[in-house]
Amino acid sequence: METVDLVIKNAAQLLIPKKDNARATLKIISDGAVACSGERIVATGKTADVIASIKNSKATRVIDASGMVVAPGFVDPHTHPVFFGSREHEFHLRNSGKSYTEIAEAGGGIRCSVRQLRRASKQQLIQHCLPHLDHFIENGTTTIEAKSGYGLTLDDEIKSLEVIHELNRLHPIDLVATFLGAHEIPDEYRSRHEDYVRLVIEEMIPRVAELQLAEFCDVFCESHVFNSDQSERILTAAKQYGFKVKIHADQLTSGGGAALAAKLKAVSADHLDHINDQAIQQLKNAGTIPVLLPGAVFFLGLTQYAPARKLLDAGLPVALATDFNPGSCMTESLPMMMTLASIYLKMTSEEVWCATTIHAAQAIARPGKIGTLENGALADIVIWNIPNYQYLPYHFGVNLVNCVLKRGKIVREKN
Repeated sequence: METVDLVIKNAAQLLIPKKDNARATLKIISDGAVACSGERIVATGKTADVIASIKNSKATRVIDASGMVVAPGFVDPHTHPVFFGSREHEFHLRNSGKSYTEIAEAGGGIRCSVRQLRRASKQQLIQHCLPHLDHFIENGTTTIEAKSGYGLTLDDEIKSLEVIHELNRLHPIDLVATFLGAHEIPDEYRSRHEDYVRLVIEEMIPRVAELQLAEFCDVFCESHVFNSDQSERILTAAKQYGFKVKIHADQLTSGGGAALAAKLKAVSADHLDHINDQAIQQLKNAGTIPVLLPGAVFFLGLTQYAPARKLLDAGLPVALATDFNPGSCMTESLPMMMTLASIYLKMTSEEVWCATTIHAAQAIARPGKIGTLENGALADIVIWNIPNYQYLPYHFGVNLVNCVLKRGKIVREKN
């Protein structure tokens, strides 16, 4: 009988996403409990059964979750949190009739954020990022994938990744670093695309690998930024240096990004608003996780959402992410993504919970470690002030978090 540090008991529902073949299922335990020792979960089940299987000490903390839902902390597998300033003026322009592409071609979009980040010091970036990380935690997210991509010079990409490294030290949330030097063609290379591709391959990737600043390498695969051939060369070079790879795929057009993700056996293919049926099967065969970002479609005022039902019906483990960034999706709220996915992607409540937990963990190569409440997983736990799992995507636009625990420690608690 193990002595535990923490017990959460009497939950109206305890949600345990569990792997079931390719896709996960959601195990729901009424009157549930979870017990933790140090950073790890050691017991889950009915409250009476858990209490009978453990030993408390004088230091054991007991939390009564009566009437509430206890679930794994959310995992957000696609975010762009390292930026400086904001772009609400572009939001105004889009709502006045300008398209995202028109704004980008006029020097806005990602290139605007690049100019802002290059002027900022590392310390300024850290101070700018910290409140956003607080928002993630407050909305129930305990791990995020964090991309660079607003520097687009060797020094500024390194600066961005070093900021992610420092944020990991300063903030309770876990950040998983992704190098995204191939996010856009910067101003100084607009007439020299191939020169910039060579810079990414020959200088940026080797240096980031040498400094061990990122686990993943990503590329924005679209004809107006990095075409399929350029994307393949960049990601092939990244794999040779030991990076796992991800792809911004088929977001704006059916540009071959998903097929390339399958060819390279990428960990994830993200967006997929314009994926075709053939590429869906290719992703399944490759074991690549589809990460859908309905918030970007919604925020840009577009209408073509990713074909989630086709992906799910094909047996793929669909994940959801915020795409948090200053231009195309300025939100840290995965509960909002659950609502959008329910309405526009026609995903069930069980599917959106799995998509923001266990499948999202797979999309950042952390299966079994986070995004679940199974024994041995990190004690990243959220207590929700909701009566059942179906309620969260239904009651949107408000914060329903009661308490957030990261690695067994309370990091946010409702007053």
